[in-house]
Amino acid sequence: MSTAWDTEHPPELDLIKDCVHCGFCLPTCPSYAVFEDEADSPRGRILLMRIGHEEGATISEEMVEHFDRCLGCMACVTACPSGVQYDKLIERTRPQLERSDARTRSERLYRRAIFALFTHPARLRALAPGAKLGPKLAPLVPNARLRAMLSLAPAKATYRPLRTVTRSKAPVKHGTVAFMQGCIQRVFFGDVNAATLRVLSAEGWDVHSPRTPRCCGALQLHAGVEEEAVALAWKTIEAYEKYDRIVTNVAGCGSAMKDYGHVLDDDRARAFSAKVVDVHELLAEHEPQAVRHELPVRAAYHDACHLAHAQGIRSQPRELLRGIPGLELLEPAEWELCCGSAGIYNLLQPDAASKLGARKAENLRATGAEAIAAANPGCALQIGRHLDVPIYHPMTLLDLSLRGARP
Repeated sequence: MSTAWDTEHPPELDLIKDCVHCGFCLPTCPSYAVFEDEADSPRGRILLMRIGHEEGATISEEMVEHFDRCLGCMACVTACPSGVQYDKLIERTRPQLERSDARTRSERLYRRAIFALFTHPARLRALAPGAKLGPKLAPLVPNARLRAMLSLAPAKATYRPLRTVTRSKAPVKHGTVAFMQGCIQRVFFGDVNAATLRVLSAEGWDVHSPRTPRCCGALQLHAGVEEEAVALAWKTIEAYEKYDRIVTNVAGCGSAMKDYGHVLDDDRARAFSAKVVDVHELLAEHEPQAVRHELPVRAAYHDACHLAHAQGIRSQPRELLRGIPGLELLEPAEWELCCGSAGIYNLLQPDAASKLGARKAENLRATGAEAIAAANPGCALQIGRHLDVPIYHPMTLLDLSLRGARP
């Protein structure tokens, strides 16, 4: 039987049938909020997945457009009362699109260029000194996608090589962990990685920080570039599986690494994924040891989608921030709605991403916050484009408190 989907892991019919089309996902779906089209909602895309299984169905340009408009934020997974595993469905659908002939050559080349740059730290470092010129040059560029890319460039890159091993400085030692440095994170937010290691050391952990592999494959995995994502996943497993725990401070990386077991469908990968932990999760497992000093700041917490929805981590970052004396934690409206970053979404769908970024910025601004806490580099870059308020990773704020420093 000829269908739109090939035989290599198509979206599973049993999971598709779990959707009862109740509509609880609609208010939380960012693409539905922007496009107001049923086909751009989770239940609309699940219907398209089912149609793709029908005899004679093909992958059309219109079908690709609706799937491309999905941010993969997984807010629908959090909202769904029926437990529909949309994350696994979209994860199986996107590689099908990439293996089809529905994309133009120019579109394929553009996507390839994104991965050839942003998942290679050495290449990013070469461009980092000129990053601050990006926002200044952006208005002069007629191409919307290139304009978006330039406008997202950070004003300052903080690449800082990490020690291979950072020893615990706490009275009680909890053990040894490995730290995943990330690709974009280590180049543009090296100060966050350095702060994370100081916090882990102060709270009882010896930390090993391998410099390779260069990337965990998260961006490729979320975009359906399966072959490259799988290769990077195996390299990550080989580099880190000897450790008991693997710590991440990037929401997207943690989400992908925890999903290796499903993506690779392999017991070795499943064993690895079971050892991956977000830094907020790890710190929440034990009572604090290091003394927190007062940090008087009114901070609004932004839920990164791949932390809150994909990993289900919502309370731990808030508890850590509330444990900082003097810090007032503020909650914005529409916490569940994506900021528009979503991996490389803001580079592929700049108009939709800009609308979501402005909406998120307005909700954060309405809290009256003096600072924003966000645990994902993509979110920090996206929100920073629309909001003139300092943005800090929660580990940075916690590190400032432990050192008795000020932002």
